[in-house]
Amino acid sequence: MTNEEVVVYVVDDDPLVGRSFQRLFKSAGFTVTCFESAEDFLQACPADARGCLLLDVHMPGLDGFDLQHELDTRNIFLPIVFITGEGDIPMSVKAMKAGAVDFLPKPCDDSTLLEAAREAIARDARDRRQRVELADARRLLESLTAREREILAMVVGGLLSKQIARRLQIKEGTVKAHRSHIMEKLEVESVAEVAILAERAGVERVSE
Repeated sequence: MTNEEVVVYVVDDDPLVGRSFQRLFKSAGFTVTCFESAEDFLQACPADARGCLLLDVHMPGLDGFDLQHELDTRNIFLPIVFITGEGDIPMSVKAMKAGAVDFLPKPCDDSTLLEAAREAIARDARDRRQRVELADARRLLESLTAREREILAMVVGGLLSKQIARRLQIKEGTVKAHRSHIMEKLEVESVAEVAILAERAGVERVSE
């Protein structure tokens, strides 16, 4: 198993459930890895695990909610689908508030289970892409000087070069030079691209 591989992880203390899920997901073309305890899963799970986690709530030792919390503590961003035979509404609300993709009862029909896993895997891919984009945006922003970051906030806030110059009490030509350097360092060709990158990185806009 490599960190690049998309895997459906199953954590359930009932080996019959594990084998049933393994047959189902293998028949649907997924790679499946089963564990009978949260502790075993934590020992084997890659830090950059890809795919999704089908997780029982009630287990000896660490239960499903404990494992959900532990993964969050370790910054392991693996979407979770809870599956339990003893769930209730408050329990499902707790799971979803903590970021679970779904909360399904046992027994669960195959089509519902497969659809939940596909949704979780799609979320994993989308969230992973967003994390990469955020890291790239922050890396590029770190290349800017303090003055360039100040001007960037005004540019994405919609201020014109002459307005920025007046506000900073510098020459308009100096502002334009800074804007040119900003776009070069951020590896973009338009103000629209600058705005997208800045928003992605959480740059606070400064406007009139």
